[in-house]
Amino acid sequence: QVHLTESGGGLVQPGGSLRLSCAASGFTLQYYAIGWFRQAPGKEREGVSCISSSDGSTYYADSVKGRFTISRDNAMNTVYLQMNDLKPEDTAVYYCATQRPFFPIKLWYTPDAYDHWGQGTQVTVSS
Repeated sequence: QVHLTESGGGLVQPGGSLRLSCAASGFTLQYYAIGWFRQAPGKEREGVSCISSSDGSTYYADSVKGRFTISRDNAMNTVYLQMNDLKPEDTAVYYCATQRPFFPIKLWYTPDAYDHWGQGTQVTVSS
């Protein structure tokens, strides 16, 4: 059974850093493209970043480029999202998800591209 568990969220001051983890169980995560999304209250779910399964290519939303880094540790069956220079507008629940097989990677930011989701972890950036 496919299961994803996010962790690492919390309260951080503006300019601070957090590292989110997405741990997989029931399947081998390296064979899937994995996306990170976030959803703030009253807003739609937004694609943050994605890492491909084939060559490890990475993709980022313009709003996080240069601040966030996605990576994977296949031995740990885990994908990470390193978030630096956090801003209040980064406050949201962050989710990881597995991309549907054969879905065009160029549409990585589309929630419909993903079929299995974790339960989310809250990130709050506030002074």
